[in-house]
Amino acid sequence: GWQGKEEALAALQLAVTDGEFPQLTSNRDPSRMTVLIMTGVTALVRATAVKMEEKGMTYPGEAVRDWLINADLTHISNEVSFSPVCPDPVSYPGPLIFCSKPEYIELLDDVGTDIIELTGNHGVDWGRDALAYSLNLYRQRGWAYYAAGEDVFQAREAVTIEHNGNKLAFIGCNPAGPEFIWATETQSGVANCDYPWMWERIRQLTAEGYQVIATFQYFEAYRHYVEPFEERDFRSMADAGAVIVSGSQAHHPMAMEFYQGSFIHYGLGNLFFDQMHRGGLIPDATRKEFIDRYVFYNNRHISTEILTAMLEDYARPRPMTAAERYDFLTEIFAVTRWGDVP
Repeated sequence: GWQGKEEALAALQLAVTDGEFPQLTSNRDPSRMTVLIMTGVTALVRATAVKMEEKGMTYPGEAVRDWLINADLTHISNEVSFSPVCPDPVSYPGPLIFCSKPEYIELLDDVGTDIIELTGNHGVDWGRDALAYSLNLYRQRGWAYYAAGEDVFQAREAVTIEHNGNKLAFIGCNPAGPEFIWATETQSGVANCDYPWMWERIRQLTAEGYQVIATFQYFEAYRHYVEPFEERDFRSMADAGAVIVSGSQAHHPMAMEFYQGSFIHYGLGNLFFDQMHRGGLIPDATRKEFIDRYVFYNNRHISTEILTAMLEDYARPRPMTAAERYDFLTEIFAVTRWGDVP
């Protein structure tokens, strides 16, 4: 309620009750608003999968579930295909050829998944049959997916969603390979980055009134700062018209910037993946995670909120404490170029 001096509040309340003071109003119309959550790496394998077997399929999402399910649209970048012949998981040291058991999709159900990004470089580790099996699971649930498909034409095409009058288009690609994962005219797989084609497609979508979100499975780097070649490729998507450009590849969270009216986040870090400090082999920063919350209103991107999480127990992110968040954002902002911000 209102706060202030007791006499003033009493007079204000009386005036409102008697109709002598106009009711406070807002032009905010929820029917014109869309909240989108974007996340980093999901790989339901290795120690994360072991924890799911021990503690339940939905265990990894318990502490951040409210963030994810309270969005209108929740994006998950699922790097690993499901397979009905996937064996029991093992923790470190484990193979770098990944698959997920079909029952693990319960976690993605539980956190309210709406959109699956498939730019990851482990999508065909267990063969192209596993990719086809996974696409069918997504279709059964009514989830949109993009950046992989039955051939290169399907893989590279954007997926479009309209919600509350907001027109969103998601497009993504993988320039890092390995080459055998890429879709061709006759083979299923992941979309390689055909930059001229993507720029033109983004321009077309923008001309059709879509707010374009472009994502990458880019070359991985274990650092916060951004190199010129990364700026070149991410910014090129914004130059073509993307309002948001997001790096889904980064196990190590990276810097962000405003550029030509667009928001670029070069790497969000992990969401559900087991990378925790192991005697110096994996930097502790891989425990630190970004979850980006975007608001679209009247078909415009009007707000970006940076949520931060910390991975625990090789599987389960939880919201950072105030001190952890302060330290983390201080590190990130120290290497962030704010571009358009004076």
